[in-house]
Amino acid sequence: MEKLILASCSPRRSELLTVAGIPFDTVSPDVDETCTLPADQAVAVLSARKAEAVGNLFPGRFILAADTLVSLNGRSLGKPSDETDAVNMLHMLSGRTHQVFTGVSVRSSSGVIFTETDRSDVTFCPLSEKEILAYVRSGEPMDKAGAYAVQGRASLWISRLEGSYSSVIGLPLYLVRCLLQKCGFPLEAFM
Repeated sequence: MEKLILASCSPRRSELLTVAGIPFDTVSPDVDETCTLPADQAVAVLSARKAEAVGNLFPGRFILAADTLVSLNGRSLGKPSDETDAVNMLHMLSGRTHQVFTGVSVRSSSGVIFTETDRSDVTFCPLSEKEILAYVRSGEPMDKAGAYAVQGRASLWISRLEGSYSSVIGLPLYLVRCLLQKCGFPLEAFM
C-alpha cells in the first residue's frame, strides 16, 4: 500500500504524524496562501487548496493538508513578516486569551476532499518587553502562526490551553484520524 502524502514541509506536522505511526511522504504544496476570510474559515479554505494542489500531482493517492492561524478578537495572525511584526504580535497576545484555528483536509484516493476545522483557546500570562525581545532574537517565532511555538520556549507563557495541544502545534491528530477514516484510508493497518 502506498503511504499517505503530507502536503506540508512543516517539521512539526511531520513529527506529529511520525509519533502517530502513520507512514507518509511529504510534498510542499505550491499554492497561494492569501485569504481574507476570518481565521476559522480561512484555514479550511487553505487546507483544501493545499490538498487539491498536491492531489492533482498524485492522482489516486491519499493527501493530508493543514493550515493554522491564530486569531485575537477576530484579527488573524499568521506567520510574522519580520522581527518587528513578531514583537507586535507577542505584545498583542500578552496577558490575553486567543484562538488557534487549524483546518485539516484529506483528499481521498478518488479525489473527494473532506475538510474540518479545530479551535483551541490559549491564554498567555503577561509578558515583559525583555522576554518578548529575547524570544524574538531566538528565531523560534519567525515561521509560526501568531509568532510562537506552544512546544517551544513560549510554553513558559501559557497559563491555560483549552482544546487540542497537537492542533496548536499545527495538526490535530484526533481530527486527522476522523478524516482518514471517513475517506477510507486503512488507518488500522498502521496501528
